[in-house]
Amino acid sequence: MKIDDWMIKSGVSFGTSGARGLVTAMTDAVCFAYTVGYLKHLTELGEFFPGCAVAIAGDLRPSTPRIMKACVAAILYMKGDAVMCGQVPTPALCLYAFAQGIPSLMVTGSHIPSDRNGIKYNRARGEFLKTDEEGMRHQDVELPDGWFDANGAMIVDKSPSQHVDVIPKYTERYKDFFGSEALSGLRLGVYQHSSVGRDVLLDIVKALGAEAIALGRSESFIPVDTEAVRPEDAVLAQNWAVEHGLDAILTMDGDSDRPLLADESGKWLRGDILGILTARFLGARSVTTPVSSNTALEKAGFAQEIYRTRIGSPFVVKAMTDAVGTGIIPRWAMKRMGAFYSRAM
Repeated sequence: MKIDDWMIKSGVSFGTSGARGLVTAMTDAVCFAYTVGYLKHLTELGEFFPGCAVAIAGDLRPSTPRIMKACVAAILYMKGDAVMCGQVPTPALCLYAFAQGIPSLMVTGSHIPSDRNGIKYNRARGEFLKTDEEGMRHQDVELPDGWFDANGAMIVDKSPSQHVDVIPKYTERYKDFFGSEALSGLRLGVYQHSSVGRDVLLDIVKALGAEAIALGRSESFIPVDTEAVRPEDAVLAQNWAVEHGLDAILTMDGDSDRPLLADESGKWLRGDILGILTARFLGARSVTTPVSSNTALEKAGFAQEIYRTRIGSPFVVKAMTDAVGTGIIPRWAMKRMGAFYSRAM
């Protein structure tokens, strides 16, 4: 059965970034089949072969460990080596996998509620684009006999080929780039909630010289969206800012690949606003962003070219690549960006 048919049957389809669906629909069998289809697509591209390592990680949702096990089983079934990176931020996984030149996948639903989850697939050197999704949809996948029960639950026990600690290099790259005094003298709050990078972020802030205050750690999953701040989070930040005398508050979404920052008064600056400030600071001549981003970007007037895309990182990455052809972004700059992301994403 083709992956396209699996998607119709299960209701778990490609969203803005990876495959997403209700946890009840994301059975072990479905997650196994999708991962096999993903690896078959990479085989056609020459990026996967028997013995090839595939890195895997996940967020802190209750359903994530189960889904990770199904993905590990699929990698082993395809005769790959499943490299378990644990429950770590998506960028930490990518830092490791891109540096190794191997495929990787992240089990996460990002900011959506915990009754849903997803799987983000990556190629060996970058984002899984919409063309890759189409290639994966056409793969034929049948389940191996005796691996699943009638409800799609896995009944065999498959263990990862190896475990790798990807956090030390991920943390060190911030200190190496910014220096140990970059945040010296600042008192910063770290809103931990249920972000998979909550402890890593605390360590990074300390490594850069700031005093770090851990705030709002939760043992249950909280769907923090960096583009749509919840009213209760707005109140929390304002109260924390006053109570602790903070210079700023930092946090991230569920899989820790999107930042959210509040100023000294506890007012949150959404991710798209942070993007504008960062692009302006860097002197960006070309900016690519989804149609949902704040139109202050156009009013700021610093970018020569602005490309608006559909919502979803695959669309943004594709448009960024296309922008190279305009001459606004020189090819040497893109090569440097590629080298940087392979080391530091």
